[in-house]
Amino acid sequence: MSDTAALWAKLQSKESKSLLKKNLTQKEYDELKDKKTKFGGTLAECIRSGCENPESGVGIYACDPDGYTVFAPVLDKVIKDYHKVGELKHPKPSFGETEINFGDLDPSGEMIVSTRVRVGRSHDSFGFPPVLSKEDRIEMEKKTVEALNTLEGDLNGTYYPLLGMSKEVQNQLTEDHFLFNDSDRFLKAAGGYDDWPIGRGIFHTPDKKFLVWVNEEDHLRLISMQKGGNLKEVYLRLVKAIQTLEKKLSFAKKDNLGYLTFCPSNLGTALRASVHIKIPKLAATPDFKEFCDKLHIQARGIHGEHTESVGGVYDISNKRRLGLSEFDAIQEMRKGVEEVIQKEKSL
Repeated sequence: MSDTAALWAKLQSKESKSLLKKNLTQKEYDELKDKKTKFGGTLAECIRSGCENPESGVGIYACDPDGYTVFAPVLDKVIKDYHKVGELKHPKPSFGETEINFGDLDPSGEMIVSTRVRVGRSHDSFGFPPVLSKEDRIEMEKKTVEALNTLEGDLNGTYYPLLGMSKEVQNQLTEDHFLFNDSDRFLKAAGGYDDWPIGRGIFHTPDKKFLVWVNEEDHLRLISMQKGGNLKEVYLRLVKAIQTLEKKLSFAKKDNLGYLTFCPSNLGTALRASVHIKIPKLAATPDFKEFCDKLHIQARGIHGEHTESVGGVYDISNKRRLGLSEFDAIQEMRKGVEEVIQKEKSL
């Protein structure tokens, strides 16, 4: 039995609620099982994690940027399902820097602990983790670091490769919640940690308000953050970094899907803006989730998905990434956070 057929059999035999199981029909499987992308990617590489982990939510990754075209019959259905859109259309990038009508969302500093905005980006000339060789990872890291070294002013920083990182640096970065690790089993099954830790690293500014994860899940995760609620400062810093790096690097995009990422749940703007905010009263109400859903925002524990709140502090972020501009996504998060603050104060 071929690798793909074995995975398909596994998917059929196990109870699974994943979007992969729901959307990969026998017809599509037969049509796609022998196809290859220009990076050499296969259907097996896209579905491996979801077949081996029946409790996956999404269950499918893209093997490489071209996978979004070659395996579109299943990926497009999963994307519509996950992002809750009827059709796949995405506007051109628009950061709206000149239209910003917000600043600090919590000038008193009583509620917002910190603010963070991040985006994922992929090199258009490299595949995603399952199709990369060790040499590819090293080459991609080299190109990325050359581009990062062109950042100036408050974006100027240092790159720390994971390979050969000293214990002291490792401990410090872990304490700061900056260091990513290789412990996600869904990502592991998808080939996300192959050749670990080769080609991976972290770039950050001395004040740690801007950092870049290199070859974690996505080729690049650009993160801007600081204490307090000044969303304008955080957002503009990120926009400046993106625009500077785009002069040196070419990022993978598809007209109807926006920026392409390894997991289809992140594509589009690939932007997630969030605050850590103290809302013990609102969070204790029975309709907290519904309140957030109406505003297109998501509440999670402070260490990300599937984690608990600590001391009434929640991570509140924009939910929608596809079908709207970067500026619209930021505005959605801003308005949501303002309503959350108002509601907490009224309780």
